[in-house]
Amino acid sequence: MRRRLASVTIVLAVAGCGSDVPVTHTARTTPGPATVHETPYPDLTCGDGKLAITHVPSGLTPGPTFDRIKSLTRKLHVRGRSWRGTGGEQLLVGVVCGVRSVETFATLVSRAGLGAYEGMPALRWRTRGDMRNFMWLERPGVAVYVAATPGLAQEVKEVADGVAQDG
Repeated sequence: MRRRLASVTIVLAVAGCGSDVPVTHTARTTPGPATVHETPYPDLTCGDGKLAITHVPSGLTPGPTFDRIKSLTRKLHVRGRSWRGTGGEQLLVGVVCGVRSVETFATLVSRAGLGAYEGMPALRWRTRGDMRNFMWLERPGVAVYVAATPGLAQEVKEVADGVAQDG
């Protein structure tokens, strides 16, 4: 299993070069629970353990929740929150539940670029309206999704870095 995971990680890291969505190629050095700060942003969960959103850019107001990501090639359980800003800017953050393997994750979005985010497999793609979509497999069963309109695209990395695992 380790050999298979190592080869998949290498392929994902090589495939992720040359994109404007934040992808790093460094592995996490010290595993363990992340510190979750008190925040007005809702926790997202896939049943066991929560993911807290600890950073949302200033000037955005909470928008509607969502339970579907149209780009997914499979029907999976999605829980998400949205924020809206001036000029139609929008930020989406959510979890996709039920993705158990790297192989399944890699095929979730057709025409997505494959890469790595903090040593985990990651996908990035664009949709209508030039929405920047970014998703990584946080742990088996939980993928994290962050999307932003062009005016907020520079904030995607900070938002992704601010998703903290609790449990």
